Amino acid sequence: MATKAYRNQKTSRKSTHVANSLSNLPHLRIQGSARKSLGNVGFEEKHDTPTESPKEDIADKWRDIHGSSDWNNLLDPLNRLLRREIVKYGEFSQATYDAFDFDSLSEYCGSCKYNRHKLFEKLGLDKHGYNVSKYIYAMSHVEVPRWLEKSRVLENIWSKDSNWMGYVAVSDEKESKRIGRRDIVIAWRGTMAPSEWYEDLQRKLNPIGPHGEAKVEHGFLSIYTSKSDATRYNKSSASEQVMGEVKRLVQFYKEKGEEVSLTITGHSLGGALALLNAYEAASALPGLPISVMSFGAPRVGNIAFRDELHQKGVKILRVVVKQDLVPRMPGIVLNEGLQRFDDITGSLEWVYHHVGVELKVDVRSSPYLKHGFNLLGFHSVETYLHLVDGFHCSGSTFRSEARRDLALVNKACDMLVDELKIPHFWYQSANKGLERNAHGRWVKPKRDSEDIPSPIGEGNTLEPEMQNNLERLEALYGI
Repeated sequence: MATKAYRNQKTSRKSTHVANSLSNLPHLRIQGSARKSLGNVGFEEKHDTPTESPKEDIADKWRDIHGSSDWNNLLDPLNRLLRREIVKYGEFSQATYDAFDFDSLSEYCGSCKYNRHKLFEKLGLDKHGYNVSKYIYAMSHVEVPRWLEKSRVLENIWSKDSNWMGYVAVSDEKESKRIGRRDIVIAWRGTMAPSEWYEDLQRKLNPIGPHGEAKVEHGFLSIYTSKSDATRYNKSSASEQVMGEVKRLVQFYKEKGEEVSLTITGHSLGGALALLNAYEAASALPGLPISVMSFGAPRVGNIAFRDELHQKGVKILRVVVKQDLVPRMPGIVLNEGLQRFDDITGSLEWVYHHVGVELKVDVRSSPYLKHGFNLLGFHSVETYLHLVDGFHCSGSTFRSEARRDLALVNKACDMLVDELKIPHFWYQSANKGLERNAHGRWVKPKRDSEDIPSPIGEGNTLEPEMQNNLERLEALYGI
């Protein structure tokens, strides 16, 4: 989030016009050709079946699953063990949306709804066997779109500068035994809609790294590295917060003699931040196995950025929905496709380039999804996870053994066929967050004290009793 004090760059009229035009697309659907009935797909029968297969021991296979051989012979057909791990990390990414307070009338807009000890329990993700150790906050010094703006209605908000951008989590003893190592996970939040950050793209590439040849999109880099002493939550940048925690965890578990890995995940903008995070982690912690599993991520940097990530040993799996427009940006025209003309164009230091191995899934493969144009639906994390769960190999039909709950697809979009009778955009707080008080009036309830972000920034002095209470809240909230 950026206040006027930080907004030192103006967006062009052209990019603003494009962004405004795109903002109407998420709700636009163009009906395709007539669809066949679901027939014997068996949706109702799935209600009485588990949503997941039993967990399997992957202790001797985890390096292959995390790309040690660049996922050769694991993607087409999609290995069942890899599929389950992709869905797991995708759910960690989805959690950054489900727990985010989007309510512009809330004094906590832009924060996480729950403290770190409750996050996975509240979202039903404690089944994965990970514990959150740290929350990450971010801001930006560049002109940013609506997704980073705070409510203009309330003055007394928890933070006027920062947003909750994700978390660091660690596998517990049982899960570590199953997966063969202690896995540190970083999950980065993306945007509410792709059109909301489009106007911040297509600008100059900024250098990253010691040599200056690798360059990345300046807006992404600003969100990752911005900080200010005038803020409460970003006296240190998102980069400094996350790297401080990762280094602490790696040292702690290595001193215990454990094998450690780092897995970074994110959707949309979160996928871009995941690459910046992986680049920095690989530079600071050489030899640490690092993999990225991103969903619907845009291009981030140039070909030198790609090459340096490869040289550092970072393994990157990009899950892409064929119909999703976001992975085509930035650089819709000026991208890696020009490499075929490298004799003319040279080294392509000035164009964007995707990184890693791609797993592409297709909306048309699912009999449960509408096939009309739906920008928001194509880009939704839940659409991605539904398609991964149903993917067997290119050209095959949707897996009949797919177990993931179909209703999840419509949490924040309208992608499921009407025959399934699942409401669209159904995921919300009961009564949109209002509760009856003792007098029978509908009011916004106050958050539990343990779920309130601490209002005091670093460098403040407090009375001992208040300081103890603050430290308790900070320990719970992970800041």
